[in-house]
Amino acid sequence: MDGHLNHDRNPSDRLAVTTHNTPPSGSLSKLTNGIVLILATGAGCGYSPWAPGTVGSLWGLALVWGLQTAGLGATGWAGVTLLVVVGGVPLCAKAADLIGRKDPSSVVWDEIAAFPVVFALTPIDEITGPLGFLLFRLFDIAKPWPIRRFERLPGGWGIMADDLVAGLFAGAGLWLAMRLVLT
Repeated sequence: MDGHLNHDRNPSDRLAVTTHNTPPSGSLSKLTNGIVLILATGAGCGYSPWAPGTVGSLWGLALVWGLQTAGLGATGWAGVTLLVVVGGVPLCAKAADLIGRKDPSSVVWDEIAAFPVVFALTPIDEITGPLGFLLFRLFDIAKPWPIRRFERLPGGWGIMADDLVAGLFAGAGLWLAMRLVLT
């Protein structure tokens, strides 16, 4: 029987083999599904037994550092952010389908995609990097109103939207904190 491992944060489900949503036979489908899972789980960081969202979020800092180092202007930054977000919707939806859960904790692309939003108005450095990271994780984990409501959106949008709104909150908090410190 062709199946795949169902990797999720819930230890009781970690080694469960699911056979629904099994890709059709063929190496191209298996390769494509493997690439989807590698990207969606942040190269496996989402499988971390300890705080997979937090571990996966580290890729977000790397993404922002790379964007900033590339010297992209506001238009380039917005374009890459749009690509990461719009591409993330079907990516997260497909990964959730493969894993067999609505919003699996092992899918961390949504956390990664939120980081360009967090740092849209504040450059990343040795102070803002950790502060932005902590603010994002705080808003993503606590999900104060209205962030939690965005999880209700269907499919990949429900996976992505709450993290993007948490990124907006964290970005606003980071910007405000840096303005208060600099004045």
